[in-house]
Amino acid sequence: MFLMLLVLLQFSMSAQDKAAYSVFSADGSRSDYGRMLKALSSADVVFIGETHNCPVAHWLEYEITRDLWKKAPDGLVIGAEMFETDNQLLVDEYVSGLISSDKFENEAKLWDNYYTDYYPLLSFAREKGLKFVATNVPRRYASYVKDHGLEALDSLSDAAKALMAPLPVKFEASEAGEAMFGFMQMISGREDGTRSFFAEAQALKDATMAWSIARNMSGKRFIHYNGNFHSDFHGGIIPYLEDYCPGKTVMTVCCVRQDDISSLDGENISRADFIICVPTDMTMTYF
Repeated sequence: MFLMLLVLLQFSMSAQDKAAYSVFSADGSRSDYGRMLKALSSADVVFIGETHNCPVAHWLEYEITRDLWKKAPDGLVIGAEMFETDNQLLVDEYVSGLISSDKFENEAKLWDNYYTDYYPLLSFAREKGLKFVATNVPRRYASYVKDHGLEALDSLSDAAKALMAPLPVKFEASEAGEAMFGFMQMISGREDGTRSFFAEAQALKDATMAWSIARNMSGKRFIHYNGNFHSDFHGGIIPYLEDYCPGKTVMTVCCVRQDDISSLDGENISRADFIICVPTDMTMTYF
């Protein structure tokens, strides 16, 4: 036992000067958690962009949520990309205490890393009596758009349309988006050579998340968790939110990985109002 304690002590001493993360402002200047939290607490909507398998990102999501709640216990609404609008009733029933976690997990569509990474956030909402919004479009409709384009949504039933942003969803192709989704088109390997509408499916997701936020703010601060791509450079969800709910102040956070976290790489400048930088060799919650 003494030997084990000695090994742990030596490990702790050798690692104590290694930071798990650094915080930077949009311009690349060094910041810290306290200054970031102060800025976020002044916004109507806070977007937390994450690297989905980064444990530091998920830990800080919880910390930010808890600390924003402390500043306004009755003034916070939570929402997440990881839950889809057709599961909102299940989310409501779980958060309100009507159903158990077992029943919720058996019936809801959950990401594989739900228990380690999103269960704590949902449980916090349940514990504090906060509204938790399932913001994302049901995946079957995103898949439908990927195969047929946004115009195909007109053929859906009114019940289906109620689960997504109002139609028609505005879409403008961008050079960056075309490059990214063009690559996805290439690797999708459709044998019949038909086109896939990846960028339009992404637009449906972004618009639906924005619509879900706009409908559920209720005069309170809204904190939203999503992959970085959905809020990087104040794009993705945010232009749609400005259309649906103009005049709201928005702050963004993103989480990136770098070999060296003492300064911000040029490619990450201006990605968000605050950039959380994590070492590349940090462990992951899944691969």
